Amino acid sequence: MSSFTNTPIEDCTGKGTGHTEEGVKTKVDILKKAQSIHTNATSAIETLAAFGGYEIAMITGAFLQAAKLQMTILVDGFITTSALLAASKMNKNVLDYCIFSHTSGEKGHKKMLESINAKPLLNFELRLGEGTGAALAIPALKAAVAFINKMASFESAGVSNL
Repeated sequence: MSSFTNTPIEDCTGKGTGHTEEGVKTKVDILKKAQSIHTNATSAIETLAAFGGYEIAMITGAFLQAAKLQMTILVDGFITTSALLAASKMNKNVLDYCIFSHTSGEKGHKKMLESINAKPLLNFELRLGEGTGAALAIPALKAAVAFINKMASFESAGVSNL
């Protein structure tokens, strides 16, 4: 996130689930050291390779392939949004296929969403991971699709325009 959005690491890093302030400080120190080592990572793929980890790289690839197939992508939480940042630097059109499930309680997540002008469906400040925001958003999305596909129009319902 820091590399893709030019945001200071301190503003990207939060408690996650269960960290103390000391734990956050340790995370910041480790991330700063990693960033100082990988100053030559300039392209999106180099940045992903330097900082992403296997799971973020796999999610990035899944987002790119889903966009190529013109699939709807439900984006959930900090980790998946960071993968989306990488994907969007490789193909900006990937954002056209995204629905954002929620804003997590992580300050970094809020800043990431702002950086790509995303408007999440929910804001419960979840810090649980495991796709919980997406799981909560799916019923709302299904209801929206049902409304669009099955709701009567004024004309079909016989409502006159008085």
